[in-house]
Amino acid sequence: MRFRDNKTILDTFQSSIMTVSTGATLITTLALSYLQKSAHYPRRIIIALILNSVVFILFALSTVSFTNISAGVYLAFTLLMVLGTAVSAGFFQNGLFAYVGSFDPIYTQGVMSGQGVAGVLPSIAQMVAVLAIPPKAPESQEDKSASASPKSAFVYFLTATAVSCLALSLFVILVSRHRERFHRSNHQTAGEPEANEPKETLSLLVLIKKLPLPAYTIFFNFALTMVFPVFTQATLSVNPPSSSVLSRPEVFIPFSFLIWNTGDLIGRVICGFPKIACTNPKILAIAATVRVVYVPLYWLGNIKGRGAKVQSDFFYELVQFTFGLTNGYVGSNTMMLGPQLVPEEESGAAGGFMGLCLVAGLAAGSAASFLLSV
Repeated sequence: MRFRDNKTILDTFQSSIMTVSTGATLITTLALSYLQKSAHYPRRIIIALILNSVVFILFALSTVSFTNISAGVYLAFTLLMVLGTAVSAGFFQNGLFAYVGSFDPIYTQGVMSGQGVAGVLPSIAQMVAVLAIPPKAPESQEDKSASASPKSAFVYFLTATAVSCLALSLFVILVSRHRERFHRSNHQTAGEPEANEPKETLSLLVLIKKLPLPAYTIFFNFALTMVFPVFTQATLSVNPPSSSVLSRPEVFIPFSFLIWNTGDLIGRVICGFPKIACTNPKILAIAATVRVVYVPLYWLGNIKGRGAKVQSDFFYELVQFTFGLTNGYVGSNTMMLGPQLVPEEESGAAGGFMGLCLVAGLAAGSAASFLLSV
């Protein structure tokens, strides 16, 4: 690990990354929300994909070049790259949720499920990269978490670059095939109101009054969720690394991220089934609040190898899975519900507002994660 020689950075880099990421995404989303009249959503999505590709290329190069730079310099580089991806995420959030908010809820569920897939694939790629390239033998017990070859990280970011470029190519093809539809969705034609633009401008205060429970649910749900990366990157297997491949820190940690993201994806997908979906805003608000019980459950794990209160990797991964499952289920149901609780002409504004609440929750949770000393 590039930060292992600086304990202060090692203890706070995860929270620093999350704070920069969610804070920049929130600012970008807020700024774009005031530029809706001139908005061209396909162009914003293309910009986001280009930014992602550039950042991943630079990250890939950083794994094999300038490997001897100080932890402070590398942290600054990392935060700069995170800033780029955060701006990209802001363009995505603003464009996608405002666009699909005017359509049936299943379209919003599709976007949420797609974001869930985006969480699962990097975890799989990281695990495959680590397992495919044998680690160097560590010199000491402290170095075991850093024993994975830099080549695995290079493969990981190279894969992310390829996926971003593929997505960009496919989206450009989609835009070219449906250019007229996109123009109708983003520009008013003479004497004809825009199909995907709200009939009136609604302030954030008005939207909060119209959607108090969904706004709280989304905000609190995703704010609470941001505790999981802090614990996950610090929790090790209760079994010694030599006992199995899965017990190695460089495998166990991404595997835990994969378990959480898999639960999150399943929670988002099942919302597409009407019999399973929840349309009661009060129940969703209660469910989001009850999720706070997961915080003490995380403290039962083997944090930084200090020993676990519950000596079971299965128990820890069950906590990860169900925490992800509830995040995806509550979040997706609420995002789908918000635009349905306002008049049809306000549904687009409501969709964009719900996306803003989501980003605000992530930002607040990231800032609060600094209070967690694991």
